[in-house]
Amino acid sequence: MKRDSDAHVANAHGHTGDHSGGHVHRDDIGSKMGIWLFLFTELLLFGGMFILYAAYRFIYPDDFKSAALELDPVLGAVNTIVLLTSSLTVVLAIVALQKKNIKLCMTNLWITQFCGVIFLVNKYFEWTHKIHLGIYPKGPALEEMTQGQTVFFGLYYVMTGLHGLHVIVGMAFIGFIMYFIKKNYITYNNYQKLENSGLYWHLVDVIWIFLFPLFYLIH
Repeated sequence: MKRDSDAHVANAHGHTGDHSGGHVHRDDIGSKMGIWLFLFTELLLFGGMFILYAAYRFIYPDDFKSAALELDPVLGAVNTIVLLTSSLTVVLAIVALQKKNIKLCMTNLWITQFCGVIFLVNKYFEWTHKIHLGIYPKGPALEEMTQGQTVFFGLYYVMTGLHGLHVIVGMAFIGFIMYFIKKNYITYNNYQKLENSGLYWHLVDVIWIFLFPLFYLIH
């Protein structure tokens, strides 16, 4: 009778453990589906803007080429390298956490945050320089430009500004993840939230990879 009772208890514990594992697995799947759905909506947003850019570029090809000469491709290239580096450090952070190396994980995430700051600082100086030259909505320099050039800079400010906002959101997202890792809420066997933040950050980088040639290189 005692053996039967012990077997029953063991089976009960085994069943409970399977149920808990299944629950965590379902949570991971739901989290992945949620982040991919969110990223899809972001792609729709920027995809619509890229289509708008293509349409206006078809209408004003020469004006877009001349307006692009006002932008600094070197600064754009630096920002591209910075964001690509930040994507690499996010991946390294995930790998480090999987190997239970919390210190290396946090170091890579701090580098990612630092890269985000560099990107935003570069963008700040770029924007302020354009504003100083009078290239801003209803600015003196912009009023002297053609309609196509005005459209170009309108798209430039909207699309790069929206992208910059996404960089800030991504940095905040990663900041929360770093806090959760520090408090041991995210561990080597529960790193889905870190992966989700990495996916969002990769999307931010991919969008910039398209923005960079469209505004800085095609002229």
